[in-house]
Amino acid sequence: MPTLLTIFGLRFFFYLDEHEPIHVHVTCNGKLAKIELEPQIRIVYNHGLKEQELKKAVDTCKTYKEDFICEWHKRFD
Repeated sequence: MPTLLTIFGLRFFFYLDEHEPIHVHVTCNGKLAKIELEPQIRIVYNHGLKEQELKKAVDTCKTYKEDFICEWHKRFD
C-alpha cells in the first residue's frame, strides 16, 4: 500500500490493485475513508473518521489533488 502523504495524523494511500475513478484511501487511528479525486472531490465512504478528521482529509485532497492524480498515473497507467 503505497503511502502518498502523512499529515495531521492522516495517512493517504493507494492499494496495489486500484481501479478508476481516481481516488485515495485515508486512515487515522484505525478508521478508514475513501475519497474520489475525479471528476470532483467526493467522500465515497467513511468508516469512523471524526468530522474534523474527515474535513482535514477533504481539505488535504483539495490541496494535493494534482500530486495525488500524478502519482495515480505513475502507478496505474
